[in-house]
Amino acid sequence: MDNEIKAVLFDLDGTLTDTEKLYQIFWPKTLEHFGYEMTPEKPLELRSLGRPFALEKFREWYGPDFDYWKVRNYRKDLVENHIREHGIPLKPGAVEILTWLRENNIFVALVTANDRQRAKRYTQKIGLYQYFDEIVCADMVEKGKPAPDIYAYACDSLKIAPENTVAVEDSPNGCMSAYRAGCNVVMIPDLTEPDEELNRILYRKLDCLLDLKTLF
Repeated sequence: MDNEIKAVLFDLDGTLTDTEKLYQIFWPKTLEHFGYEMTPEKPLELRSLGRPFALEKFREWYGPDFDYWKVRNYRKDLVENHIREHGIPLKPGAVEILTWLRENNIFVALVTANDRQRAKRYTQKIGLYQYFDEIVCADMVEKGKPAPDIYAYACDSLKIAPENTVAVEDSPNGCMSAYRAGCNVVMIPDLTEPDEELNRILYRKLDCLLDLKTLF
C-alpha cells in the first residue's frame, strides 16, 4: 500500500459480529407478520443500508403507504429478544485483531448502521467497547450507508485522511460507503461474495479478520 495506514474502521454486523444472518431470518418473519411476502434476495439488499435509503427501498417494494418505522420496530424487537436469549456471536479473530491493532498503535473506529445507544450497548455486552477510539453511528450523520457521510465523519473525528485508513466491511452497501469517502476498502465477505462491479472498488478481499495483519 502506497499510503501509510493510521486507522482501521470496522463495520459491526457481519464484520465483527456474526449477526447479519439474524436480519436475514427476522426481516422475512416481520414482513409475514404484517401480511407481506419477502423473497430471500430482499434482506440481502438491506445489509448496512442506512437512512433514508432503507425507507425508500421498502416503499419501492411495497408501495408508498408502507409503514416502515412500525415494521422496523417490530423487527428490532425480534432481534433484541433473540440476542437477549442467545447472546451476540463474534466473528473469529475479532478480539485478537482489535487487540493487535491497539498494541501496534493503530487507531480503531467502529462505523456502524446501528444507532448510538444500541452500538454502545452491544459492544459493551460483547467486550469490544474499550477497543474503539471512536464510535460512529448512522444517527450521527444525515445519510447512512451507502452514502459516504458516515465514513467521512469517522475520518474527520479521528483527524486522519481517508487515504490513510482501511475500512473493513462485509456488504456491498458498506463497501460503497467507504469507497465514496475515499477509504481503502477491505471486504471480508459474510453472506455473499463481491460481484465484478464491487471487486473493482476493493483494495483487498480477505478471508478473515486476522488476515488484516498482512496489510501492515
